[in-house]
Amino acid sequence: MITGEQLPKSRMIRFVTGPEGQVVPDILGKLPGRGYYVSALRTVLEKAVEGKVFSKGAKQSVSVPVDLIGNTEKLLADRVVALISMARKAGVAIAGFEKVKTSLADNKVKVLLQASDGSERGKTKLWTPEGARYFGCLTAQELGLAFGRGHVIHGALLTGGLSTRVIEDASKLRGLRENVAARKDDRS
Repeated sequence: MITGEQLPKSRMIRFVTGPEGQVVPDILGKLPGRGYYVSALRTVLEKAVEGKVFSKGAKQSVSVPVDLIGNTEKLLADRVVALISMARKAGVAIAGFEKVKTSLADNKVKVLLQASDGSERGKTKLWTPEGARYFGCLTAQELGLAFGRGHVIHGALLTGGLSTRVIEDASKLRGLRENVAARKDDRS
């Protein structure tokens, strides 16, 4: 819509028009109605909000909630936390530095998860194996929720069906959060 770039749905966020004519994020992609997609990057989503792109996508006049971007980010974070929690219950998610380090050494890790607010020194002691993915877009508290603890700095997903879904949704969340982190770094 904004960039004109053709992207796979896995890199986009679906929105629909709610019954009151407001734009609603459809994180699961299951809400009824005609959906319209925007790239899962904060800068693109901001331009979509400013440029009245949602009305064009919906082919009708729609209202955009003031907190649309923040709400979308929260819904995505909740989704990623829920998926990691399901993976933990299925026995394919682990937490704790030593457990993660051992699984990395045994080449069992498909996704390395580290808290965005964790110590940089501690995070550099772990590595992302070849063919695996790394995500540092959740806070220690959010990772803690996924693992049923107060906070978690280091986590990992082992090979399993949920890993693919976590990768897809965490990629979208990273797109919404990384631009904010870069802006904060620029201001320092």
